[in-house]
Amino acid sequence: MTERKAESPAPTVAEKVEHLLETYINPIIADHGGRAQLVEVKEKTAYLRLMGGCQGCSSSSATLRMGIEKAIKERIPEIEEIVDVTDHAAGTNPYLA
Repeated sequence: MTERKAESPAPTVAEKVEHLLETYINPIIADHGGRAQLVEVKEKTAYLRLMGGCQGCSSSSATLRMGIEKAIKERIPEIEEIVDVTDHAAGTNPYLA
């Protein structure tokens, strides 16, 4: 009798997003002191919080839309929308004098 190996369950959409954030996106934005955190995935929407240098930065919306959102949508087609839940008013802009 041949033993069958148990297959690993497929990663959830949230796990895919977290993996992409940790392995690809966060190392890039860490150069500016930033970090992106997945808060939750509901249906086809990922809710993200930007932290560190990204919180309160005037470029954070461009980073989110043209960088993070683009990367997530290209690699994880189950995600159709990204919502920023960051309280940017609580942060300080590290790049304005």
